[in-house]
Amino acid sequence: MISATRAARAARRVLSGVLGIALAVASAAAPAMGGHPVQRPPANLDGFSTPPEAEALLIKTLFEIKNNRLVTALAEIEKAIQAYPNFRLAHLVKGDLLLARTRPLTTMGNTNGVPHERIEELREEAKARLARVQQERPLGRVPRYLLQLQPQQKYALVLDTSKYTLYVFENVGGTPRYIADYYTTIGKNGIDKYREGDKKTPLGVYHVTSSLPRDRLNLMYGNKSALYGTGAYPINYPNEWDRRQGRNGHGIWLHGVPFDTYSRPPRSSDGCVALTNEDLERIGRSVQIGLTPVIISNDIEWVTPDASAALRKELAHALEAWRADWESLDTDKYLKRYSTNFSTGKQDIADWSDHKRKVNVRKSWIKVKVDQVSMFLYPGSQNDLAVVTFEQDYASSNLTQKSRKRQYWIKEGKSWKIIYEGAA
Repeated sequence: MISATRAARAARRVLSGVLGIALAVASAAAPAMGGHPVQRPPANLDGFSTPPEAEALLIKTLFEIKNNRLVTALAEIEKAIQAYPNFRLAHLVKGDLLLARTRPLTTMGNTNGVPHERIEELREEAKARLARVQQERPLGRVPRYLLQLQPQQKYALVLDTSKYTLYVFENVGGTPRYIADYYTTIGKNGIDKYREGDKKTPLGVYHVTSSLPRDRLNLMYGNKSALYGTGAYPINYPNEWDRRQGRNGHGIWLHGVPFDTYSRPPRSSDGCVALTNEDLERIGRSVQIGLTPVIISNDIEWVTPDASAALRKELAHALEAWRADWESLDTDKYLKRYSTNFSTGKQDIADWSDHKRKVNVRKSWIKVKVDQVSMFLYPGSQNDLAVVTFEQDYASSNLTQKSRKRQYWIKEGKSWKIIYEGAA
């Protein structure tokens, strides 16, 4: 039977090896959202708030190690491996626990015969997961980007690439409410995608455009479909703003992972956002094709729900003024709502103005109704670029038309101006 002294020494060796690097990094990385203590979401939120079992068992194992309870730690990691045999990080932790019984460990991952780069990837995953568990959950706070969700948008997804975390917000009477968050993988070369093949994850405001379940992926890609696990949700990269900035590429998805692994290291995709298959299935319950926003930021700024009220009111006033000016048939007044840098991708402001003057001169009256309005600030724009999407019901003396429209509004001085307009 192992003595108390030997057990203590073993515990110190494991603590040094398994947690010495990862826990220290996680502690340093954990942000303080206004100095509030770490909180968990309230229970019974349609299953979203329950942490994934594998992650919960891993974190419990690591903290059992920290508290020198090695037998319990080994039992917990065994549970994780039994439930998720392909959870490679769990196997690494178990290996360290067993090795620490026989010799001192100087770092996490002392397995022989495994490529160094693969061990390093698992170390990075451990750091990311430990940092995540120490982050304060944003109860009562929202990302500043979520200015306004339209009533039909039930959920919003916001990704913080610096923390490898995807947050899910529910639309509760127009106010976003945090309900869950998940560990994610991003591009091998980080963020700010610019060109095809750069293996970076884009930053911006996007929307889910379709659903690709496993059977459809099999038809499309055959054996290669295994890379995406249980399915995928493409987003509209490059969006209108990306194209204006000269960004290109395609095929940015939220997707699962191969079935021979539970999760992937934090930077290992070709630019997509990858989640465990279990987490992707949970998130799938919140996705509405064409409606669900996916906002990708490098560092989320958290605010109280009412902090954006003034900015939301400004944008709403600008949108209403644009609508009223259009109805007035005062084309000069209407065109002042557009930036001199306006572009549709095919028409600049001069072409747009000429087109509108020719169209309006043939009208005796115009009625425009704007409904189902969503407003999102663009990440990194310092509150001076917003994406506004709405349902437009247009009627005039010679044309009636309903459409879904998207506009990009930019702050020029003290005024909001339209810099892009087109179909959503």
